[in-house]
Amino acid sequence: MAVKSIQLGQVWRNDSDGKDYLVTKMYSEVFTQYAVLRPAGLSAPDVATVRVKVNKNASGASLPGYTFTQEGAF
Repeated sequence: MAVKSIQLGQVWRNDSDGKDYLVTKMYSEVFTQYAVLRPAGLSAPDVATVRVKVNKNASGASLPGYTFTQEGAF
């Protein structure tokens, strides 16, 4: 699922485990953009973050292995 742009605070669902993750940071390294995700739950501060490479194409940006969960919000 592609969105116009990936922004802080967006919630994405992991396709393999079904858990929701919150985008907490975006950064670029040379020609690649990354999103840092943290589980969206009560134990989130104690859980390690996940770094995911952002895929960009003509239809927008997406995170491989994740589905955007806030339809109609953006």
